Amino acid sequence: MKKLMRFLSLGIILGIIFSCEEEAKNTSIDTDEIKFTKEAELYLLKGEDTLQKLDIELAESSYEKQTGLMYRKTMQPNQGMLFVYSEESIHSFYMKNTYIPLDLIFFGKDSSVVSFQENAKPLDETSLPSKVPAQFILEVNAGKAEEWQLTEGDKMILLRN
Repeated sequence: MKKLMRFLSLGIILGIIFSCEEEAKNTSIDTDEIKFTKEAELYLLKGEDTLQKLDIELAESSYEKQTGLMYRKTMQPNQGMLFVYSEESIHSFYMKNTYIPLDLIFFGKDSSVVSFQENAKPLDETSLPSKVPAQFILEVNAGKAEEWQLTEGDKMILLRN
């Protein structure tokens, strides 16, 4: 009788363990899509001419700078994210958990373009540094810097909402 009780107890315990394990394997967590929040407008200028007007989401807090455009599936052609730092420095980015191919446009403290990292590949963890110190970094869809014919020395103007 003791053997039968032990055998049944063992069977029940194993059944519970394996049913919980199977349930955990089949569980997925659905998360809400991160939505774009317009916080400013940015104008890209070549001399006196406006090349492009963009709706901008700002990355100013440490969390916003660390997260950036991670986990987003799409971004409209007239949207971007501007990283705002308190002073110029060499800043480096990577594409971990970023699903959108991007151009990174680095601006100095005078709001002029100082360098580029174009066509950054999604999910790539290769370092993408500014070539010289920068204070503002604009992330836009890949190919836009070339499409807009941006060059070093072009400027930006930011108008906050």
